[in-house]
Amino acid sequence: MTVCMLGKEMGKVTAMAEGKKPEVLAPAGDAERLSAAVRYGADAVYLGGKDFGMRASPLNFTEEELARAVDECHQRGVKVYVTCNILPREEDLDGLPSYLHFLQDAGVDAVIVADMGVLMLCRREIPQMDLHMSTQTGIVNHLAATELYRMGVKRVVLARELSLEEIRRIRANTPPELELEAFVHGAMCMSFSGRCVLSNYLAGRDANRGECAQPCRWRYALMEEKRPGEFFPVFEEEDGSYLLNAKDLCMIEYLDQLQDAGIDSFKIEGRAKSFYYVATITNAYRCAVDLLMQSPGRYQLPDWLLEEPRKVSHRPYSTGFYFGQPKDGQSWESGGYIRDYDVAAVVEGWADGMLVCTQRNRFFPGDTLEVLFPSRPPECLTVAQIQDDQGNLLDAARHPMQILRIPAKQPIPAGTILRRAL
Repeated sequence: MTVCMLGKEMGKVTAMAEGKKPEVLAPAGDAERLSAAVRYGADAVYLGGKDFGMRASPLNFTEEELARAVDECHQRGVKVYVTCNILPREEDLDGLPSYLHFLQDAGVDAVIVADMGVLMLCRREIPQMDLHMSTQTGIVNHLAATELYRMGVKRVVLARELSLEEIRRIRANTPPELELEAFVHGAMCMSFSGRCVLSNYLAGRDANRGECAQPCRWRYALMEEKRPGEFFPVFEEEDGSYLLNAKDLCMIEYLDQLQDAGIDSFKIEGRAKSFYYVATITNAYRCAVDLLMQSPGRYQLPDWLLEEPRKVSHRPYSTGFYFGQPKDGQSWESGGYIRDYDVAAVVEGWADGMLVCTQRNRFFPGDTLEVLFPSRPPECLTVAQIQDDQGNLLDAARHPMQILRIPAKQPIPAGTILRRAL
């Protein structure tokens, strides 16, 4: 195997900062993403069942899958937080008490809620369960945070519109036992901590019940009232303008300042993102937090770690509101993503100098793949040849989910991702 180091290799953490080590909290939209989050270093994951969460999709977890996920995570020392953070209507409430008891029986570590009625229902039905108040609640001051603590909330997920200075003031004026969680990476909503009704009006899909159609990512045009049906582009660039399209958040360079402000949990957005996104971003923040604790007061990331967030599909990055009102928080040119890497294959095992892989995207003999190891810099693997599962030589890996064999001098653990620059 050819080693292609993108920066100095991280050594084993031997010294810890005096401050509390922040939690790396990763999203898990399904079982594959859950496994990626756990494998690549999450301290905790947040996920949703088929109902009551803010991501309505065919994914999420059935009750059987959710119970299995809790067992898998607890075996690895990873906590599981379950979302019950929709703003429920009357018809949503009937099955909620029984679902809360199921979560308690399954051993879930905390329930994330947004609605005050749901909060009090949890206090009555599952009084021993830890409760986290969702960012959907819009917590922007210490009075709200403290009252929620008095009502039994263990953690508040702060609104994404807060600056670091505001967070410091909240921390200074709230009980020390109250945990503060804040987003450090991922998509930003153009509206107030997700409480948006654009989707309701334009697409008939309730954003506050997990069905957002993301109209803030659409391209808009202007229509003059006396010329109905004639659409005029709102030019910022040649192809029009995306007026409401927020940049993605990336705070990996500033984790020391987030820790200093008093944030206990660093939350990664992305339950609807791919398993590759979850693996790469979780791994990056895991490594960054370990470096933060290894070198208190001297937080500086190596080049390879600075590059990792750019190796997933993303919109242009910004620091959101953390350093005050953003001057460049919108991406006017496009509602799409920057995408420079693909997953080539996922390792299933190693034997007799050959990797056994499941192919995900096309690659060829002679290509250089990056091996995404947990908790260390990626390494480069040159594909000397590709074999099918019968040992026949192939001129390309063309068929997704095909079992392939690739020469490799060293074992690579199952579940490791092999990626390819586009």
